Amino acid sequence: MDRHIPPTADATSVGGPSDTRRVIFASSVGTLFEWYDFYLYGSLATFFGELFFPKGHETAAFLASLATFGAGFAVRPFGAIIFGRIGDLVGRKYTFLITIVIMGFATTLIGLLPTYESIGILAPILLVTLRLAQGLALGGEYGGAATYVAEHAPLGKRGLFTSWIQTTATIGFFVSLAVILSTRLSLGEKEFREFGWRIPFLASFVLLAVSVYIRLKLKESPLFVKLKAKGKLSKNPLKDSFGNKVNLKYVLLALFGATAGQGVVWYAGQFYALFFLQNTLKIDFVTSYTLVAIALALGTPLFLAAGFLSDQIGRKKVMMTGCLLAALTYYPVFKGLTHYGNPELEAAMDSHPIVVRYDHRAGAEIEQLLAAARESLNKKGYSFTTERTTTVPGVTMDVGAIPAGAFSDSAWTAALTKAGYPIRADPSKINHFIVVALLTLLMVYVCMVYGPIAAFLVELFPTKIRYTSMSLPYHLGNGWFGGFLPLIAASITVSTGNMYAGLWYPIAVAVMTFLVGSTMIKEPKDRNLAYDADEDVPI
Repeated sequence: MDRHIPPTADATSVGGPSDTRRVIFASSVGTLFEWYDFYLYGSLATFFGELFFPKGHETAAFLASLATFGAGFAVRPFGAIIFGRIGDLVGRKYTFLITIVIMGFATTLIGLLPTYESIGILAPILLVTLRLAQGLALGGEYGGAATYVAEHAPLGKRGLFTSWIQTTATIGFFVSLAVILSTRLSLGEKEFREFGWRIPFLASFVLLAVSVYIRLKLKESPLFVKLKAKGKLSKNPLKDSFGNKVNLKYVLLALFGATAGQGVVWYAGQFYALFFLQNTLKIDFVTSYTLVAIALALGTPLFLAAGFLSDQIGRKKVMMTGCLLAALTYYPVFKGLTHYGNPELEAAMDSHPIVVRYDHRAGAEIEQLLAAARESLNKKGYSFTTERTTTVPGVTMDVGAIPAGAFSDSAWTAALTKAGYPIRADPSKINHFIVVALLTLLMVYVCMVYGPIAAFLVELFPTKIRYTSMSLPYHLGNGWFGGFLPLIAASITVSTGNMYAGLWYPIAVAVMTFLVGSTMIKEPKDRNLAYDADEDVPI
């Protein structure tokens, strides 16, 4: 199967400019609302642990809240398979109508959930169930929207047109931050934690009604209609997508050579950056949300620029450059966030490094003390190293030249304060301009890898199995490699005691994608979508 068939003059363009704008608008608005729904939880993950998980172990509760955030990503590939198959059998339009209804209802119900304090263990079970429903819905949404827009786009503008879909994830995240921030500021912190957090979730029901109304007015994809009229629809999209060796090769190449790296760069540049500001640098929620929101607003138009550029020079050049730049600069960028976001913390770590020593010959009691000591330091967001010893009994800590003695949370906190470790970032010492500039740089990488990805994936696969084939690698890359990044990175940080160690995960994946994508995938941008690759004839 040749995936690089020479294009015809008018590969897929249909209708006039007004029709094209309506297609882009309707697809993008619906997808934006769906991303808003999905990322509400992510935007609130920093304190969801105390609402839906047992109290008494804050680090474990926080990691559990991130795991629940990741649960929605875990099932996205399954949603891609289920709804991708429906999209290739029944049609693009009706499939992403179903997905948005599922997403809207699941999000609304999260706003009605009782907390752990009210119903105990049933609370996290219900929360995870609704997150799974959201993940399944999103698994079917993106492939449908991207395919629908691409199959309407004229040759030479496919990257630009589909990049509008790419803006919706970031705008959805931005809108979720804006709604949460405005609600928290209007209600106050106490009222927001008690009941105000429900309002953004309940508001999604209104967005659901708007999205359904808009999408009901859409017509089916013209390429799908032609394929159906000629009786060329796939009878078994799953078998044709993953049972065909040639197509399966492209699915795997799309995953490891494109979407895996794109996924980690996306989540590192937006979600992990927000978690880093809040949980590691201890910047207050208003300031951290505002800084990230400004960077998102500045960076979002660059999705369109990246899509347009990919139409000119190719998808691969733009995407692979983004992966490489991210891998090379993540460490200095995040260290820069520390330097300009919480300079007191950086100064304390440089002048008074924390060393925890423990007798490695001791038994379970010392292991418990060590776990409690690590919990105390991780909760504070401080980097530290551990040393095995046979000369110091129990678990002790030195903060530079200041000995803190045997483990005691209050004694250790006093020693850390004496050494200059801040409990919170000092707002007056934050260089807001530089922090926004660094966050915007992360957004540039996000736009480079994400702006062209929809056109890139659409162009890899034939029309009759496009929805199924492109959806799976996209959601494996974003749902698994990217969606679990906050949990994996936070777990690495907690286990090592190094506040930057979690960055090795996105760096390693981005490097893998750069190597695979650069050497094993041919540029697909000029492929004619209006072509039946199995029979070598136009649709």
